[in-house]
Amino acid sequence: MAAMNVAEELAKRAIIPVIVINDENDAEPLAEALLAGGIDVIEVTFRTAAAADSINRIAKRFPKMLLGAGTVVTQDQAKRALDAGVSFGLAPGTNPDIVRTFQQADTLFIPGVMTPTEIEQALALGCKLMKFFPAEAAGGTEYLKALAGPYASQGIKFCPTGGVGLENMNDYLSLDIVFSIGGSWLATSKQIEQKDWATITKQAKDALAKAA
Repeated sequence: MAAMNVAEELAKRAIIPVIVINDENDAEPLAEALLAGGIDVIEVTFRTAAAADSINRIAKRFPKMLLGAGTVVTQDQAKRALDAGVSFGLAPGTNPDIVRTFQQADTLFIPGVMTPTEIEQALALGCKLMKFFPAEAAGGTEYLKALAGPYASQGIKFCPTGGVGLENMNDYLSLDIVFSIGGSWLATSKQIEQKDWATITKQAKDALAKAA
């Protein structure tokens, strides 16, 4: 799917689960648990050696799932993510070389920003969707509103991640400048290791119900 189409589809999803997978064999049942809960988008972070294989397995088994690679901070990770079949990529920061690598593959990339300088750098690279990270530690919704104010006319939107959970997600989703929130609580590493798929499905349903 072309970058522009993925951006349009992501804008329809209120929540992007941020997932750390340590064992690639957990990839398909995890995706299945999220789908059973009504969530058809996932960000698999490149924080473990199993990330690329996990992405590849989800891409093959669930081709219609919006599949993202998170924490893409090196060119090697960018190449492996693209080879694995991701729909989009994200990072906690803005690396121009990685943004261009994804753009050359016509694959959406969402760089991370926390300052006006980083927003302008991302804008200069043609990015309209940005990850606001670490959201709560940086100052939460009030800081995000102040940060985004000067750039409202540029059509940019944010995905706040970091300290965002069930109790405060609607504070962010109520902002016009937010297109989605990223949440790691939807499927914790412990729940995945224990293969507690039923709890993950319930958490997905609860989050969507609250977002609605």
